[in-house]
Amino acid sequence: MPQRSSDHVAFGRAVRSVRLARGLSQEALAAHSGLHRTYIGGIERGERNLSYTNLLRLAASLDVSASELVRRAETGED
Repeated sequence: MPQRSSDHVAFGRAVRSVRLARGLSQEALAAHSGLHRTYIGGIERGERNLSYTNLLRLAASLDVSASELVRRAETGED
């Protein structure tokens, strides 16, 4: 899948950064969030346009708010 936009890439970087800071593999995050590992990888590569529901599931699994993930993506914070 091709990257969607620079915003999607930035969001993916934010997710990856938080996931790694928590010491989670993509597999562990997928299991905790109920999402598939390849879907998590697609998000992190900026290929997926996730739904609001999946954003909330992902944020909860990373123990951050959805707004924190968006803020990190907007500011480029790793």
